[in-house]
Amino acid sequence: PPGAGSRGKMAAPMSEGSRGAEPGAAPYGNFPNYSRFHPPEGRVSLLPQGLLRSLFPAAPRPLLGLDVGCNSGELSVALYQHLVGLQESNSSPEAPGAGKELNLLCCDIDPELIRRAQQSSPFPTSISFASLDIMDSGAREPFLSSYLERFGRSSFDIGFCMSVTMWIHLNHGDRGLLEFLALLASLCTFLLVEPQPWKCYRAAARRLRRLGRHDFEHFRSLRINGDMAQSVTRILTQECAMELVCSFGSTSWDRSLLLFKSTSAHPSNLRAPSEE
Repeated sequence: PPGAGSRGKMAAPMSEGSRGAEPGAAPYGNFPNYSRFHPPEGRVSLLPQGLLRSLFPAAPRPLLGLDVGCNSGELSVALYQHLVGLQESNSSPEAPGAGKELNLLCCDIDPELIRRAQQSSPFPTSISFASLDIMDSGAREPFLSSYLERFGRSSFDIGFCMSVTMWIHLNHGDRGLLEFLALLASLCTFLLVEPQPWKCYRAAARRLRRLGRHDFEHFRSLRINGDMAQSVTRILTQECAMELVCSFGSTSWDRSLLLFKSTSAHPSNLRAPSEE
């Protein structure tokens, strides 16, 4: 996931040589083999079939998606397959016309993880992987604008923020979390967020100290704490012009999947999915 931003810029730690790292040990969450710890199926299985059709029954195709903090891409690919209705057995070679339904832009701060994602992606024309520090506005704005302009668009239809909020929060503090969520709300009509619970913050700090590294700069001064799913919901709904339209439940590791919808500056002829 994204790490250091334009203020106090730091180089992203590379993943090479960090085999066996525990979840949370990398300062930006950019540790290798993430999907072994949190398999994509744990999230995808909570999402209903036909989600895109229920959200966008009449919107022009292709829809555009943004996945922030994609790591090495396993979850991005699983989300794509699920959303466009592809079975895993059909994942390679790329099904004809798959990109007509959804184009997904996936970014991560770690170039090594992005290289892995690019090399293993079964959908190279429909899923784009790019190394990007989402908190660096100087790099982010021209890059995202260029991508959107290719499709004649000014925003994404759906965004994904899967176990990323904690890393933004730990590395950029309360202000950084607020800026990050406001950014996603401004970029996306719908936003699927999986916030890490507060116990994960403590575990990440503990593991970092165990490795003899410096503690997270902001950890001990965070005033936004406690029930993080509730906090993220409050920020998005009260400060970012979004509404919570559906909770898809929690994963086996106690992380909620929350779907939000923009209430301003985006198409209004969209409806939320049934919670049945």
